[in-house]
Amino acid sequence: MSGFSPEWLALREPADVRARNADVANALAARMALREHVSVVDLGCGTGSNLRTTSALLPARQSWTLVDYDANLLDAARKVLIAWADAAHEHGDGSIDLTSGSRAISVRFRQADLVEGLETVLEPAPDLVTAAALFDLASPAFIQRAARVIARARAVFYTVLTYNGIQHWQPRQPSDGQMTAAFNRHQMSDKGFGASAGPTAPVHLAEQFELVGYTVIEGQSPWLLASGREARLIAELVEGQAAAVAETGAVDARTIERWLKVSRTGAEVGHVDTLAVPPPEGELRLD
Repeated sequence: MSGFSPEWLALREPADVRARNADVANALAARMALREHVSVVDLGCGTGSNLRTTSALLPARQSWTLVDYDANLLDAARKVLIAWADAAHEHGDGSIDLTSGSRAISVRFRQADLVEGLETVLEPAPDLVTAAALFDLASPAFIQRAARVIARARAVFYTVLTYNGIQHWQPRQPSDGQMTAAFNRHQMSDKGFGASAGPTAPVHLAEQFELVGYTVIEGQSPWLLASGREARLIAELVEGQAAAVAETGAVDARTIERWLKVSRTGAEVGHVDTLAVPPPEGELRLD
């Protein structure tokens, strides 16, 4: 799966950071607090925004493997992370060592197709598997598979910003509900993993991890966007939504055109953050 530009990911990153659910983040930090070192695999890493935020929740010594299908995004991640860090050292194999505050973070980069190689990218078993804005693009079957693979590794699982189908636009328009319903239908089309879970993904994630015996903690993480600081992001969302809706054929062109012309002053886009923690030894349910 690919198709996300570094420019789009940079545009959304501030909104992503603000939206993260503090209760879920604090639960992860508490789970990891007594560890001296944590190993992390970040699925669909993009330009590394998940590392830049999640690393603050983890112990002082961290080893990250950033996984993405798009080699250009991995190259961008390396550059952005080096610029973000207080200090950075590059190795000949492409890996980097970063210092951020009191944290020493080693990072290696891996290009992989998660559909073909999910099991491989989780070898050796990490302490934590994480992702951001990924699983609403994945199929229910892939989510089930991911839960079982992660459970076999007995890794903690933390994913943020999984779209849940909720949208509220300002000012409101009579066609908002029709546009959202069509967009959500489009979100359930194939994004590279088979027919996507789309806005049902948070439910699938909780269900599948509970089925293997994990304890699941969830929290809402909506984008709350205002036209001043996020005018460009709102405009990009409107354009992208209109294009997606047009592809479905579920809304007539005139309605889409009128919806596009509305000057939006704000938006709420719903997401869910999910933390799943393995049970005591011997209590996994994988059969």
